[in-house]
Parts: sequence; C-alpha cells; structure tokens
Amino acid sequence: MENPGTEDVVVVGAGPGGLAVAAALRARGVDPLVVDRAAQVGDSWRNHYDRLHLHTPRGWSHLPGYQIPRRFGRWVAREDVVRYLEEYAAHHRLRLRLGTAVTRIDRSEEPRPDAARPARWHVDLADGTSLSARDVVVATGYNHTPVEPSWPGLDGYPGEVVLARDYRNGRRWAGREVLVVGTGNTGTEIATDLAEHGALRVLLSVRTPPHILSRTRFGVPAQATGIAVRRLPPKVVDRVAGVLAAVQEPDLTKHGLPRAGKDLYSRVLEGRIPVQDVGVVGAIRAGRVEPVAAVESFDGSEVVLADGTRVTPDAVVVATGYRAGLEPLVGHLGVLGERGLPATHGHVRSEVAPGLWFTGFTNPISGMLRELRIDAERIARAVTRERG
Repeated sequence: MENPGTEDVVVVGAGPGGLAVAAALRARGVDPLVVDRAAQVGDSWRNHYDRLHLHTPRGWSHLPGYQIPRRFGRWVAREDVVRYLEEYAAHHRLRLRLGTAVTRIDRSEEPRPDAARPARWHVDLADGTSLSARDVVVATGYNHTPVEPSWPGLDGYPGEVVLARDYRNGRRWAGREVLVVGTGNTGTEIATDLAEHGALRVLLSVRTPPHILSRTRFGVPAQATGIAVRRLPPKVVDRVAGVLAAVQEPDLTKHGLPRAGKDLYSRVLEGRIPVQDVGVVGAIRAGRVEPVAAVESFDGSEVVLADGTRVTPDAVVVATGYRAGLEPLVGHLGVLGERGLPATHGHVRSEVAPGLWFTGFTNPISGMLRELRIDAERIARAVTRERG
C-alpha cells in the first residue's frame, strides 16, 4: 500500500449526490476530491433504460448552483440528465478521480495532532493506493446493488433472465412473451416499453399492488403533493391518501390489478415510492400488459405463480429493487442501521463516526434530486461549521 495522499474532503460517488455535495463545498471554499469507480460522471444514469425520464419537473430537479437547461424540456430524458451532470461538473470545476473504486473506509490510525485539521479517515482504493481525509462523504446511491433473484428452480429455466439494470429497450423481444417481475416505477415502465416495442405478450407479476399516480393533475406535478406532506405524520398522510385514492388512483381491478391498501406514505418510508403513470395504466386497460400473480418458483420452462397458474415466457425481466450495498465499504464502522442504510443521514453528525457523512440513501416522496440538493447544502454547512 502506497503512502496515502492527503485530502481535505473525499466524496465517494460521482453521481448527482456526490457532485452536488462537491459543488456545495466548493461554494464554501472547500475543494473536495470526488472518487468514483466509473470512468465518467453519472454512470448509473448512462446505464438506465432508454425511455427513462425524470418523474419530477426540470425546475425542481436541479443541483446546487446550476439550473438544468431549458432546452432539455420539462421532463428531462435520461441522456439529458447525463449531459446535465457533465455540464455541472465542468461548471463547478470539480476535481474528479474516475475509474477507481473506493473499497473500504477506516478510521485513521495515525492522526497528526500537529496538523491544523488532522485526518480522521483512511480511504482505500481498488488500484492499491489510499487517501486520508478529515471528512468523507459517501454518495454511492440508494439504488446501488440490484437484488438478485433466488426463486426455486431458476437455475433450470432455459429462457433469458435479465436484471432491470441491464435492460435498455424492448426491440429484441418484439413478437415474444416476456414476464416482468416487480411493480415499482422501473418494472411498470419496462412492461410498458416492451408492449410499445411489439412484444407478443407482456405479463406483469404483482406481489403487492402499487399505488399509481398521474405525473400531473390539473397541470400540477405529483411532486408538489409530495413536498407538501413530506414532514406530516405518516398516519395522517395515509388517512388522507386513502380517501383521495378512490378519486385519484385508477381502478384496474377488472384487469387483474387489485387496488392498493391505505398505506401510501407508510410504504414511502420503507423506500417504496408510488408508481407514476407514464403509460402503464393505458397499456393494462388495453390488454397489452397483463397483471398476474407473484412468482413462486420455476419448473423447467414454466414459471409457477402464487395462484397456481403456470406461464411459459421466453424471457423474464427482474425489477425487484436494489439495496445500498454499503457493507463492504463501511459495515465494520457501526454506522449502518435498518436494511443496511446509514443510521445518520445528510447533515446529521454521527456520534460514532464524526466526519463521515451520507447522502442519497433515502427515497423521498418529495423528489430525489430536490432532496440531494438540500442535503448537499446542509452537509457543506455542517462540514465548514465544524472548522470554525
């Protein structure tokens, strides 16, 4: 291991969260180093499916200190999010160290008491080098590691199994039968995309019926409601949402998709955001996407569903979610809580690991990019406030 280079602040992750924190720190006179395993900024956005657009409007989705250009439209497409992140890093003249993963973060074993701001953290990189820093901000993302399927009999299935992370578009499945597992925004959009690309039959496996909302209602983005209820007690929001659901959420029961329960905000706090309808409701009503029961197991070429039905798709697309995957990085530091997520988040100072900050590990109803902007500015204030 080479002698560590010394940095004031190391930011782990060059996605929206990491870039936002770095820019907010730069605005306060701190010059952080942003480290990412990918060769380019915004790598996860580069690899999302083609049809993806932001579910939040452009004006409410910018990061600190640089608006999303108007030329990208109200609902920004995936490729334009990438362009924005590239422009953002250049605009703020961020220092980037790309193509090198951070493998582990440890407390510094030999702090220099004579230094004005002694290093508190030791950061190991995959290339065999290391860094030391007084502050480290982890921004590797809520949706970092796909949840791998583990259904009985899956190994014997002769068809194609595709993780949502690897799905781009439905062209090559035209004229074929595909089963999509997962009813979050990703699963429902992929099902819609497959239908639009001419799949012979699209089955959407449903374990828990999702809440489905229009992206806008009377011209007002759904995000506005999310912002308004962000700090209200979950039981209050669930009660109100339950009443409004009868009017605002589509009734697809006759098409095989039962209504969701009266638990919209409670689900949000568990990381399950309502589905925004960008075509799936119409596709279900038209019979181009068919809701079916949850997957129980595989039996050769057949998929066995929870209601006993057997289907024989040519391919299965798995959109069952992600996990943060922070255990190798910081799991030994005692900073992770429920579901492997950070016990403290944003500008909240960790008592067990002062100088270690986390951003982007919630899935807020008020919009991820908006919350990343708020978090970034608060973290920057907290970091600089500690230094006097």
